[in-house]
Amino acid sequence: MTRPAPPADLRPIDRLLAIMARLRDREDGCPWDQQQTFATIAPYTVEEAYEVADAIERNDLADLKEELGDLLLQVVFHARMAEEQGAFDFEDVARAINDKMVRRHPHVFGDEDYGSIAAQKAGWEELKAQERQKKGRRESLLDDVPVGLPALTRAVKLSRRAANVGFVWPTVQDVMAKLHEEVEELVHEVDAGDLEKAREEMGDVLFVVANLARTLDVDPEDALRYTNAKFGRRFRYIEQKLAERGKSPEQSDLAEMDALWDEAKAAERA
Repeated sequence: MTRPAPPADLRPIDRLLAIMARLRDREDGCPWDQQQTFATIAPYTVEEAYEVADAIERNDLADLKEELGDLLLQVVFHARMAEEQGAFDFEDVARAINDKMVRRHPHVFGDEDYGSIAAQKAGWEELKAQERQKKGRRESLLDDVPVGLPALTRAVKLSRRAANVGFVWPTVQDVMAKLHEEVEELVHEVDAGDLEKAREEMGDVLFVVANLARTLDVDPEDALRYTNAKFGRRFRYIEQKLAERGKSPEQSDLAEMDALWDEAKAAERA
C-alpha cells in the first residue's frame, strides 16, 4: 500500500527531513536509498557541490536554486544515516555550525576588533588551530586537510598551513624562480625518456603552481575552470567554422585549426 507524501504545508526543511526518513524506511522506503552508506553517497555530495559552482560560474540563478536544493539533500541524507546509527541528527548538524560561526566571528558576535581583513583571516586560522588542538589533532598541522579534496585545492591548503608557521617562499619572485626550476627538471626527465620520473616532476610543478596561486590569492580550481570554459568556447568555434566549410576536425589539420583558434581569440578580444 502506497502512503501519501509528507504534507506540503509543513515547513520546507521539515518536509525534506520527512521525505528522507520515508525514503530510508526499512519497510516501505526506496530500495536504492535504503542501501546507501556514507561512503556510497559521498561522491554524489562532491558532484553536487561542483554543480553548484558550475551554476554560479554560468550566473544561472534559477539553476543555482535547484543545485543548492540538491546539495541540501546530500546534507539531509548524511544526517539521516547518522541519526539511524544514533550518532547525530540534522538538528545537531545545524546546532554545530551555528556554534562554530558564532565562535569564529568574535568581531561580529563579541568584542574582538580586527584591524584589517588580513588580521581577520589570521584570527580565523588561529581559532581553527585552537579547535584542532581541542580535538586532539596535533600530530601534524596537516593531518586534517582532507585527502578527498581536488588535488590542486589540497595543495593550496597544505601550503597555506605550512606558510602560517613560516615555511613559505618570501616573495612571488621566489615562487616563480622555484617554478622555473621545477619545469627545467620536468624537461630534463622528458628529454631523458624517463616517464615515471617525469610524472613525479609534473606533480612538483603543479604543487609550485598551487603555491603561486595561493601567493597571488587566486583559487587555482576557479582559474582552471575559467580556462576550461575558454578552451571549450574556442574549440566549438573551430568546429563551427569547419562545419561551414563542410569539414569536421578529423578532416582538418593543425595549421587550419590553429588559424581558426586565433580567429576565436581575436573575436573574444573584440
